[in-house]
Amino acid sequence: MNPAGKPGKTGSLMAVEVALARLLEMAEASPIRERERLPLAQVEGRVLAEDLISTLDLPPWPNSAMDGYALRVADWTGTPLVVSQKIFAGQAPEPLKPGTCARIFTGAPVPAGADCVEMQENAEVQADERVRFTEAMAVGQNIRPQGQETTVGELILSVGTRLGPIEQGLAASLGRAELEVIRKVRVAVLSTGDELIEPGQALGPGQIYNSNRVLLCSWLQRLGYEVIDAGILPDNLETTRARLGELKDVDLILSTGGVSVGEADFLGIALREEGELTLWKLGIKPGKPLTFGHFRGVPVIGLPGNPASTLVTFALLARPYLLRRQGVKAVEPLKFQVPAGFDWPKPGNRREYLRGRLENGRAIIYKNQSSGVLRSAAWADGLVEVLEDRTLIEGDFVGFIPLSDVLG
Repeated sequence: MNPAGKPGKTGSLMAVEVALARLLEMAEASPIRERERLPLAQVEGRVLAEDLISTLDLPPWPNSAMDGYALRVADWTGTPLVVSQKIFAGQAPEPLKPGTCARIFTGAPVPAGADCVEMQENAEVQADERVRFTEAMAVGQNIRPQGQETTVGELILSVGTRLGPIEQGLAASLGRAELEVIRKVRVAVLSTGDELIEPGQALGPGQIYNSNRVLLCSWLQRLGYEVIDAGILPDNLETTRARLGELKDVDLILSTGGVSVGEADFLGIALREEGELTLWKLGIKPGKPLTFGHFRGVPVIGLPGNPASTLVTFALLARPYLLRRQGVKAVEPLKFQVPAGFDWPKPGNRREYLRGRLENGRAIIYKNQSSGVLRSAAWADGLVEVLEDRTLIEGDFVGFIPLSDVLG
């Protein structure tokens, strides 16, 4: 067996790592720089365009980590202490009177003079309402110090951070009502092929429904992008040139089908004649005929037309490219090693991404791995990576990429 983690050779095909590196280089060469300032509630999924610097300490004062009693440890000699004040969250306490304790609640400011909070479970309230403590106590116990989370001037989130609910909450905790973000990426989506028709129409001879358009448009919208639906291109070179020429004000033209070397693959012909073709023929399965180029200066990614191929290549190559255009640094999907729940006796010369899912901690794969079977991805919850020139027996480790990590 080829040792785990060592990619094999792909011959004349471009290795996945090389293709991704080149795509990211080209993305960095044409970053999207335009910005907009939005209310905090509207930035979910957007990319931060300015460093988020803390303008205050969090917490702004020492506060109690639980309900209990604030006291000075040195004042506890075994004699019950008088409760000199009661402090709720949102109140400003008085300095602690020497030799007393203060009833305090979670999140409330610790009064000056106190250096410990003892939880109420370790306190006994006497008949005279004085308090006796039953456990040994230490200075600083159960007190969240000022600036424990952030301090003034500290970098909290960097430019290029994708904003989600946690980041929004963090910005809110710093008092930010708005954030500056990169404008939405504009992606034109088109499909190619006389055999394609849209759902809802009657199928004619030799026709199939166009699932890739719905898949990609929905996926791009989930990523927070502006989608321009460019429809279906017929198998005609002049029409292909004309339609591509209309898509001038987009950041990317994303197509499916028509990107291999067949005589009816008019997208590839148009790129060669009126643009440039930077990469094609990758060592990946499914997805070998992915194409990247430019048409009259506009970047074009041509994904294979088979649905599973579209899914795999968008997840692993097109999505990272788009994120890097926005300045996102961490663009590669989460991948971790799990034991295989299957045998793989025949090595291939391409990196394979099998639709699979985890059961009892092992990766199992769908019975039909044809690139035309989208149902395999609906059944799966991840992509199982099998390296080039490698065989597997059940229990060998393989890479697993959760679909949940790439869909959003």
